[in-house]
Amino acid sequence: MKDILDAIQSKDATSADFAALPLPDSYRAITVHKDETEMFAGLETRDKDPRKSIHLDEVPVPELGPGEALVAVMASSVNYNSVWTSIFEPVSTFAFLERYGRLSPLTKRHDLPYHIIGSDLAGVVLRTGPGVNAWQPGDEVVAHCLSVELESPDGHDDTMLDPEQRIWGFETNFGGLAEIALVKSNQLMPKPKHLSWEEAAAPGLVNSTAYRQLVSRNGAAMKQGDNVLIWGASGGLGSYATQFALAGGANPICVVSSPQKAEICRAMGAEAIIDRNAEGYKFWKDEHTQDPKEWKRFGKRIRELTGGEDIDIVFEHPGRETFGASVYVTRKGGTITTCASTSGYMHEYDNRYLWMSLKRIIGSHFANYREAYEANRLIAKGRIHPTLSKTYSLEETGQAAYDVHRNLHQGKVGVLCLAPEEGLGVRDEEMRAKHIDAINRFRNV
Repeated sequence: MKDILDAIQSKDATSADFAALPLPDSYRAITVHKDETEMFAGLETRDKDPRKSIHLDEVPVPELGPGEALVAVMASSVNYNSVWTSIFEPVSTFAFLERYGRLSPLTKRHDLPYHIIGSDLAGVVLRTGPGVNAWQPGDEVVAHCLSVELESPDGHDDTMLDPEQRIWGFETNFGGLAEIALVKSNQLMPKPKHLSWEEAAAPGLVNSTAYRQLVSRNGAAMKQGDNVLIWGASGGLGSYATQFALAGGANPICVVSSPQKAEICRAMGAEAIIDRNAEGYKFWKDEHTQDPKEWKRFGKRIRELTGGEDIDIVFEHPGRETFGASVYVTRKGGTITTCASTSGYMHEYDNRYLWMSLKRIIGSHFANYREAYEANRLIAKGRIHPTLSKTYSLEETGQAAYDVHRNLHQGKVGVLCLAPEEGLGVRDEEMRAKHIDAINRFRNV
């Protein structure tokens, strides 16, 4: 690995030099183990500790197949799907790996007694398989996490509809929280030149997800002037939704849970902010009963912030806890887009407020290659910025996942993989200097 790292840090290494580097037999990777899937049985979700299930193992380098690439991972980041994997909820991801492994002799590689997790990376291409022409060894890249087979007609209008669509590093093996990752070549995108490795790795999954959910015609198709309610507006997903709303001429109404998170939203340029804890919103009377009076109080507060207007688009991801309120406060003909359910999957809402007011609920899951590419392009142009708040070493990934699980973080948390320290990999210092305050926005809180 030292020769690979030396080549990456060299200013003179060519594509031929990278292609000539011998691959190691093994590499370090963050894993969960199949024989430990019941270790948290009987515990409440909150009490399941990723630090106990996440391992740093030495694993063999996987076989490289057609249309694939091996990437030296300089940095990655932790997403909620890594937390779900580590606590084996809502199901063990080994069920995904077993199903994928039955697809073909090549996919059988993924069905292992360990799962290398992680759905983000920034790094350098080491090898490409047959049929890969767009990328060469030595290319500096980031990866989006959509893995598709595209052997069915269903995926050729929108690749997210492919029957064999999977999230890399969650529903496939060989993910990005490692020194080497295996990806399909159509996951690769150019690394933004003004960002460090850890900054470039942070946006991937959440930035692309927010773009499809809010901006794309496959999601809410946000337009100028829209009032956009954003739950968790300073978090991993919400921080990008807030930026997209501001950059697209919409009006974000940012829901946060602390004064500190409210300040982050103000630093991004948002003005309409609701601290749900300070204002005491409790949308559920008990475990089984919601409180419509709280929906109404919440709607009244929104109209105070919008000059009497209701919400055009709700950017939903908390799920069960907030969904009833989201449906209620949306204007007649408005849209609720949902991409996750971090507070619970069984949503409940009063359907009268949906059907009689002609509202729409749109399910949105990650992004297709085009959407991911457009989202990354905006990062590269300095229109949208990373929301990296803290970086951990590969050895500390368990703690990073724990912090995300317990919501102790702001924005995104990064993980250094091969990168020996933070701040490496910047190729455009002039552009970086222009945007440095925005790049460091979440670090300075």
